[in-house]
Amino acid sequence: MSTLDLEIQLLAVVVATACALPGVFLVLRRMALLSDAISHSILLGIVLAFFWVRDLTSPLLLVAAALTGLLTVALVEGLLRTGRVREDASIALVFPALFSIAVLLIARYAGTVHLDLDMVLLGELAFAPFHRLEVGGVDLGPKGLWVMGTILLANVVFIGLFYKELKLTTFDPALAGALGFSPVLMHYAFTSLVSLTAVGAFDAVGSILVVALMIAPPATAYLLTDRLSVLLVLSGFIGAGSAVTGYWMATVLDASIAGSMATACGGAFAAAFVLAPRRGLLAARRMRARQRWEFRELMLLIHLLQHEGTADAETECREEHLVEHLKWNAKLAGRVIRDAGGKELLELRGDGHLLLTQRGRKMARSALEGT
Repeated sequence: MSTLDLEIQLLAVVVATACALPGVFLVLRRMALLSDAISHSILLGIVLAFFWVRDLTSPLLLVAAALTGLLTVALVEGLLRTGRVREDASIALVFPALFSIAVLLIARYAGTVHLDLDMVLLGELAFAPFHRLEVGGVDLGPKGLWVMGTILLANVVFIGLFYKELKLTTFDPALAGALGFSPVLMHYAFTSLVSLTAVGAFDAVGSILVVALMIAPPATAYLLTDRLSVLLVLSGFIGAGSAVTGYWMATVLDASIAGSMATACGGAFAAAFVLAPRRGLLAARRMRARQRWEFRELMLLIHLLQHEGTADAETECREEHLVEHLKWNAKLAGRVIRDAGGKELLELRGDGHLLLTQRGRKMARSALEGT
């Protein structure tokens, strides 16, 4: 493996982890669209800053992009507070407008400058290692790696320092306000972090992959756990794993690295969506099948309880009568009886009569009483 391969993979892992950590709270707050809005609208800040400094390497471009991200959040919140539009509609009104202005400015005034729209949307990690950071003539590695490494460290420190506040304002902002925290202040501090992360990742991976890395790994992890601390760790690992998998997929297929990484993120989510132990499709199907079976058993117990000790008990409380009364076929009736008998909920006498056990009688009465 070449040094270039290692640098690209390391940068991809750092970018993916840095994006996944704040993405957890975007997913939990149901603000996934906000990451899309920020990652697109920051292009306007980059364009305006370039027109001012005329230097694509100037750090002012990052500052302007981050400020544009905050402007996007402020505009969305302003529209939302009017009460005339919903949150998704306010996001959909703001970021296409800002992004479109940036596209028009590039097309009209920066046609000869390297502000390629394809690179903006898709990015190209393969070129990132060629932008080196040199201090005193010493090559310290890819510039993007240092930028994203610093942002990753900032994300870890911020989440570590304000973990309780983030948790409280995410799940119960009203309680946070009552306890003296400022949900608004925490919201803007957090969205500033999201903007900073999106800006840092924007140059290397493009806006589309920024969205994929911020949302897909946390959404995948959310299908696997309910604990916030575990969710954060899992999101980071899933993002890093998707980055490495996507890189090697791109190498084998000779395809876009960013596109392959986004595909790997989607594949991880699809696998969890189907196979997750508690929230996956297969788990949901198993649970529904188990619930249907338990309901059949309960119907049988209630039927026996209602006819227990009555004059028609000898007729009603027999296996063959279930086919007529409960509209079950003989095979299903026999299976339900055997299963309930195995759980010691009823007994099958030699003459075919069904008798409730004390446990089965108690369960049927509890169901009828709603307890």
